[in-house]
Amino acid sequence: MSTADMTAPAAHATVEAAVRAQMSKALGGKRGIVEAAVPTIAFTGTWMATQDLKTSLIVGIASAVALLLVRIAQRTTPQFVLNSLVGIGIGAFFAARTGDAKDVFLPGILYNGAYAAGMLLSIVVRWPIVGFLIGSVTGDPTAWHNEPALVRLCARLTWLLMLPCLLRVVVQLPLYLADHVTALGISKIALGWPLQVAGLAAMVWVLARGRTPIEPPAQPSV
Repeated sequence: MSTADMTAPAAHATVEAAVRAQMSKALGGKRGIVEAAVPTIAFTGTWMATQDLKTSLIVGIASAVALLLVRIAQRTTPQFVLNSLVGIGIGAFFAARTGDAKDVFLPGILYNGAYAAGMLLSIVVRWPIVGFLIGSVTGDPTAWHNEPALVRLCARLTWLLMLPCLLRVVVQLPLYLADHVTALGISKIALGWPLQVAGLAAMVWVLARGRTPIEPPAQPSV
């Protein structure tokens, strides 16, 4: 095991600090937020202007490719651009097969529904998903489950992580069924990173109030 591996868990004194650090990485900063939204904005804006599915898909995908090329030229991580490119690419595949612009948004609705269902199930069975985030920091994926206080904390955080996904489905599914393509695009933007940031801010607020040690106190030797 490398020195970096041995010291990684000690980099954070509390569970709350570790989770805050991991969430900061997940967001990708302001640039990551913009890159995630640009392809949807491009697709929706073009659809509103032209009502042409093919043109809208080309513009949406081209915007993601352009952002990817900038990342490559700057030799910075393309992770968040690739995420948005894969997202709009899958949506384009669905829409191209059906010829219906609203199907660009169907994969996202299905993804959020499945994600919300998975997180709810993890809470019900008392293995909340956020716990595995803690495990990735400590190096032991399941040790956190032995601490009831940690399980309760992770359950609260998983609820907060789940609510944005659930809200997207509740808002977007009726719009999808009613064929409101423009409203779907606007709602996807509004309920995308802004809602995710709000959910993560709530998680940070919960975390800021706690001081749960990364590791339980050592037991005295007999």
